[in-house]
Parts: sequence; C-alpha cells; structure tokens
Amino acid sequence: MELTEVLGRVQFSIAKEEKSSIMLDLLNNLHKTHYASCDPYNNIINVMFGNKRSFNSIEELPFLPVSIFKNHGIKSIKEDQVFKVLTSSGTTGQSVSHIYLDRETAQLQTLALSKIINSVLGNTRLPMLIIDSKAVFANKESFSARGAGILGLSVFGRDHTYVLDENFDLDVNTLITFLEKYDGQPIFIFGFTFMVWQYLSQVNLNKKYDLGKAIMIHSGGWKKLKDIAVDNETFRSAFADKFGIKDIYNFYGMIEQIGSVFLENSDGNMQCPNFADVIIRNPKDFSVQPDGEKGLIQVISALPKSYPGHSLLTEDIGIITGEDNASNGWKGKNFKILGRAKKAELRGCSDTFKKA
Repeated sequence: MELTEVLGRVQFSIAKEEKSSIMLDLLNNLHKTHYASCDPYNNIINVMFGNKRSFNSIEELPFLPVSIFKNHGIKSIKEDQVFKVLTSSGTTGQSVSHIYLDRETAQLQTLALSKIINSVLGNTRLPMLIIDSKAVFANKESFSARGAGILGLSVFGRDHTYVLDENFDLDVNTLITFLEKYDGQPIFIFGFTFMVWQYLSQVNLNKKYDLGKAIMIHSGGWKKLKDIAVDNETFRSAFADKFGIKDIYNFYGMIEQIGSVFLENSDGNMQCPNFADVIIRNPKDFSVQPDGEKGLIQVISALPKSYPGHSLLTEDIGIITGEDNASNGWKGKNFKILGRAKKAELRGCSDTFKKA
C-alpha cells in the first residue's frame, strides 16, 4: 500500500495485523532509499547493523539516536532539493537538530498532521485561543520549536487570539474578550502544557465561563509541572472543574520526526497513528522490552523521505500499555511516557552504540 493511501484512511483505524504488513513494506522501502542516498546512514548501517537491506519485522529495523541530528547535517537529498530546514529548540550553547525537508516530505508531514488533528477537531476551523505571545516569533531560538508548533496548528483554527503580551504576561482583557465572545461555543485551545497551566488554570475571573464545548490540545513542559506536583490527572481535573473542559489531548512528538504526532487517547495514553509506531528498548543492550516493561522509546514513521528519520531512538523512557485496546476505539499501539532517561542510562546507551 502506498503512503498516500495510508494517510487517506481515517487515523487510528488500522489494527495490528494489517498495520504490521503495511509499515514493514513502507519502512523497508525507506531504508533502501536512505541507504542508497545518504552516505552517513549507509556507513552506520554497514558498521552497526551488518549491511542489511531488508527486514522481516519493524523490531529488526535499524535506528539512529535522535541526538545524531544535533551533530551532523544528515540528509538523503541534494542541496538544490532542500525546501525547508527545521531546527529544534535549544538554550544558548546547546547544539540544535537540523532537519532537511524536500517539498514532498514537507507536504506529507503537513497532510499527516492535518489527518491526526482533524480526527479530534473535525473539519471545521474553530475560534482559536493560543496560550502564548506573538513575540515568540521574534525569538529565533524559541521560534524554531514553540513557534513552529503554534504555526503548524494555527491552520486548524480561526480568529487566532494570543493571550500573552510581548513580555509574556497574561493579557486578562484579551482573554475575557475572547471568552465573552465564544462563551458556551466550540473553540480550540492550544498551548504548551506548563504555560496552559500557569496562565489559564490559575487565572482569577469575575465570571464563570462555559467552555464545555472547547477542545484543548497541549504538549511539553511536564517536568515543571511535576516539580509542583501536577500530573496529567490533576491537569485534566482542574480544567474540567474550572471551565467544564473535558476534551483535552496531550501529544508527544519531536522536530526530528515532525508530522508524526502521538495523540492522547481516552485512557490517557499516547496513541500511534496509522503511519507511525513505537518500540521500547532496553537501554543496556537495545533488546525489545515486553509490554509493560520500561525502556527507551524508539519512534518509527513512514513519513521522512528526505532524511533518515524514519527510525529514531529517543532519550525518553516509556512503556507499552496496549495495542488496539483504547476505550475510544482507536487502533494501534498505545504507550505512556515516564520521563527522560538519566544521564547514566544515556552514557550506557552511547557506549553500547559505539561498541556495536
């Protein structure tokens, strides 16, 4: 099956047996493409994975550490085919990832994202409340990730309203004006998790607004919330109590595999879309962990054609929580993110990678 056919189907609808066959075929083709067109990928496969050209399961698929894109400009296209270069966020002095997209890959990733987001928003563009500031676009370091996230999702909304001013302070009047205008109506709320909590859940308003028809999508910033004892259940309960918001979707994704968004299902776990998957690996020897056993998260996507980002080992720890078993009927693997790997685990992982 062609990737465009997979993207054309309703997301979270392909069950295990069919999906395994589809993904294996797509990923074997991607592997061959990158092996032939990307010398760094070719070298890594030859040294670490025995020069293999095809695989019998996605668990056998070679993987790159996600950090490799911070140190090397890896791409499978010629320079004149580069349509866009994405960069990850990074504080001063830190290396950032550089992801090279050709026009086809950029279009595929946009299509994939739209299919995922429309599965919860529907096809109608809703008034959009953005828990951020337009000033985010003036800062090149934050624009790369946060700004890109806002821009990527803003296409699914209308009447875009930013509730933080240029100093990243809450503009209460702007917030109230928006809530008055759309009180009791469907709206789309987006922001990064900690900012949504800090500025929206903590705001004191003189009037109680009904946001029961609102749909909230958020991601990132959980470490700061955990530091103040706010977990996902606490987050969801607070917005249900304060505004009546029940349709809340956290998501997991990264710039190195943009377009492959793992959306929170009705059970609070991250769900793999039709064109992506995850594997949990032991950080000591990279063996596949059984369901329920924690390890490093490997993210797999059929989207990246212009760079070898189809199989990446992240620095996040997680567990598989099930497959084809979400209570809302979504098909595919679902998983839980437990946090970032400890430095000792990453050092051990790196040592094993070098010895392989």
